[in-house]
Amino acid sequence: MQFKFKIQPYQTEAARAVTDVFAGQPNSGASLYLRDLGRTMGGDGTAALPGFETQVQASEGYANAPIALGSATLLENVHKVQRRNRIVESSSLAAGPAPVNLDVEMETGTGKTYVYTKTMLELNRLYGWTKFIIVVPSVAIREGVYKSLKNTEQHFFEQYGKAIRYFVYNSSRLGDIDRFSASSDINVMVINMQAFNSGRNQRIIDQRPDSFRGRRPIDVIAATRPILIIDEPQSVEGRQTRESLRKFNALFTLRYSATHREAYNMVYRLDALDAYNRHLVKR
Repeated sequence: MQFKFKIQPYQTEAARAVTDVFAGQPNSGASLYLRDLGRTMGGDGTAALPGFETQVQASEGYANAPIALGSATLLENVHKVQRRNRIVESSSLAAGPAPVNLDVEMETGTGKTYVYTKTMLELNRLYGWTKFIIVVPSVAIREGVYKSLKNTEQHFFEQYGKAIRYFVYNSSRLGDIDRFSASSDINVMVINMQAFNSGRNQRIIDQRPDSFRGRRPIDVIAATRPILIIDEPQSVEGRQTRESLRKFNALFTLRYSATHREAYNMVYRLDALDAYNRHLVKR
């Protein structure tokens, strides 16, 4: 069965609220860098003993190009978006897990996942950014996001002529991270911070497992300068998670929720009353 999706004006407005913050950013495509492939593996498939290993030749990887705009220009762009969307202007760029941290408020049931999927494709179309990480608070939401990405594949391909390569982070499948860093396509990693913060997963992503040729997985991810999309941040951003999020070396963060507990730079708001008045939700 193939799903049919109707393009809603408010979803386009929400995506534009984010992309307009970076107006003036050149579209230089993905940024090439040399990525570390790790230690040479022994004949039995394990890493060579310390002192006997040789470094594998570095290979090309693809990262998000840096933001070329200065803080003053970014703040001016934020103000333009806020005025358009009737939001109180921010006094400064809010400090957070990344240099730029934007809030999008959307009432439950209005299609947050659709909106940030569209936003990723718009950011790629306009500015060439390709690496995204969707951070969710639970397994249930993770599965819902993965299903949404699958169900909207054809819909968005018809609009943009591009397919998103997506996967769920699993500490037992670290090869997915290598493919994430090596690909120039639009790549999305979905990660459940509840699982990520557990002892075993935390040790694997922060340490240098032989199965990953002695590299730290978090370093391979951070080298791509991903854009973080945080779904339901009020359920995600505890003290431990805040520290973990900084390790991703994000280019910027986008925070989507109906009930933001903490405010950064709000660029779009569709609250319960607006959603009801637009006949998007029931009373």
